[in-house]
Amino acid sequence: MAGVAGLSIVAPRVLGLDGKAPPSEKIRLGFIGLGIHGGSYNLPSFLQQDHAQVVALCDVFKDRREKALQTVEAQTKQKGAVKLYEDFRQLLADKNVDAVCISTPDHWHVPITMMALDAGLDVMCEKPTLTIAEGRALVEKVAAKKAVYQVGLEDRSLVHYHKLAEWCRNGAIGTLKTMRVWLPAGNNFAKEAPAPVPPGLNWAMWQGPAPEHPYTPTRTGAEQWRNIRMYAGGKFADWGSHLLDTAQVANFAELSGPVEVEGTGEVPKDAMTTMPVKYSLKYRYANGVEMFVETGEPSLRFEGTSGWVGNKGWRGRLEASSDEILHTKYDPAKSKIWPRPPGEHRDFLDCVKSRKATTYTAEMGQRLSSVMHIGNTSIWLGRKLAWDPKSESFVNDEAANKMRSRESRGDWKKL
Repeated sequence: MAGVAGLSIVAPRVLGLDGKAPPSEKIRLGFIGLGIHGGSYNLPSFLQQDHAQVVALCDVFKDRREKALQTVEAQTKQKGAVKLYEDFRQLLADKNVDAVCISTPDHWHVPITMMALDAGLDVMCEKPTLTIAEGRALVEKVAAKKAVYQVGLEDRSLVHYHKLAEWCRNGAIGTLKTMRVWLPAGNNFAKEAPAPVPPGLNWAMWQGPAPEHPYTPTRTGAEQWRNIRMYAGGKFADWGSHLLDTAQVANFAELSGPVEVEGTGEVPKDAMTTMPVKYSLKYRYANGVEMFVETGEPSLRFEGTSGWVGNKGWRGRLEASSDEILHTKYDPAKSKIWPRPPGEHRDFLDCVKSRKATTYTAEMGQRLSSVMHIGNTSIWLGRKLAWDPKSESFVNDEAANKMRSRESRGDWKKL
């Protein structure tokens, strides 16, 4: 539209004068995996953030793609601005995408992330990894590409868990001695007979690098696949990613890990579920701190030489051996923990723009996932294991070391 003396009148939104980022500052996001977490949490969360522009959506389920598109169009009031993909490789090749958010089943986390990094994209990916070896390869790739990478885990942004770690790290309970963690039990799903693949699902792509298996009616449900070893590390790895992170941070171990683990678990017989539904583990760290993990209501308790802190239930009310501890505050400049960050979505966007490290880096994600992986390895082998966090290997244990990795099915790439 022409203005006075031939000058153009520019809309305020283009200059960012309406309080929102101008288009030139938007980070164009693609989403891969649009199930419960991807479509109902990550996507809406990013849509609420300034600087985020959703440009591509991918899922092997047609109905999930279409539902996600409706979510975006309802929020943005725009139609025709988002591309839909069934094959994530096509999304990664889309030159209109700057960064991706990956919310697939666990067996896809690292393979898709590696391909996204090769495509020059920044990545936010859900937790955890599937194996120790692939997690280390991911860390090395992120560093080589100088990419921004964020683990999709909100705990460090939640006041409950930040305060628990802060009190422990700053000596509010004296010297930390024991960490007790309770995590939900797994689900025992009965075996299912093979069934026709429903219309609108690319079953071959859903399986990807996992061992090939006939489609069964509920296998792709979030609770079901989490309990199947070929796709995930069980409920232990799922919920452990949350509460064990706070334990690692409380013990100054977010960049290292335990040195010993011993665990037992109950695995259903002749069932679709192939991971322990109940488990009991004991970890020991180099500083002498012991961590006990049991099935139960998700809760934490940290015990020190002069008191304890903890909570019961996810985001449960904070409790302590004395009210004085609960009211203890620390000068952010002197506290032995970083300031509580914004949510992982805001943090990711800020770091894409600044090129600084995220709240939850690939290295930290690797160290956390390894805690669960070595625990599962102890359960499978039925014995105590010594672990060297520096070399990320089991000490003098060939059988355990072989379980740090597993073969992936490579022929999916021919799809």
